[in-house]
Amino acid sequence: MVKQTEFSLPPFKRGFHLITSIVEKELPELPETGVLYLFIKHTSAGLCINENSAKEVLEDFNIFFNKLVPEGDYLYKHYEEGKDDMPGHIKSVLTGSSIIIPIKNGELNLGTWQGIYLCEFRNNGGARKISATVIG
Repeated sequence: MVKQTEFSLPPFKRGFHLITSIVEKELPELPETGVLYLFIKHTSAGLCINENSAKEVLEDFNIFFNKLVPEGDYLYKHYEEGKDDMPGHIKSVLTGSSIIIPIKNGELNLGTWQGIYLCEFRNNGGARKISATVIG
């Protein structure tokens, strides 16, 4: 059985945002076992799985990524969509555009301290579209 759905996340400011509960609400009924494949349909945002408890982790990720890939670097040539766009493309390559989560007992089989993150790399990225494919 394969089920696929698409949904939009609300707009988020630049940073790392825990979206596990939003994703779970948008999913079709999950099989007893299987996998969930999530794909973000954008090139300046990403998805990842990480710490779901301490909000400082979210802040630290944002600080690190902004330091690692700063805006306004003289080496960038792509500025048509704003000074935050090219760094957003680079950062999205680092996080990736998809994640796979196992399904067990009809639920996402995440670890105790794991959650799904939207990695928003634009100052005003807008609503982000997600494709969710359940296989099981």
